[in-house]
Amino acid sequence: MALTFKHACQGCGAELRPDGDAFICAYECTFCADCAGRTENTCPNCGGELVPRPKWRGQPAGEAVGSSCQLAG
Repeated sequence: MALTFKHACQGCGAELRPDGDAFICAYECTFCADCAGRTENTCPNCGGELVPRPKWRGQPAGEAVGSSCQLAG
């Protein structure tokens, strides 16, 4: 299952670019770096740890994500 790249911080509404800094919890709640720092990297929704979201440097936003990924093996 691929991550859902949300385009806005759930704390303050700031724009989050797919290739920019953002933080997510296990439920994919998504926050900007400032909001994650204010909560000491703890999700205010579920209490889980906020970790850096991977940066997406592929197709432009709006196109299918993950459909062409292959597992290394």
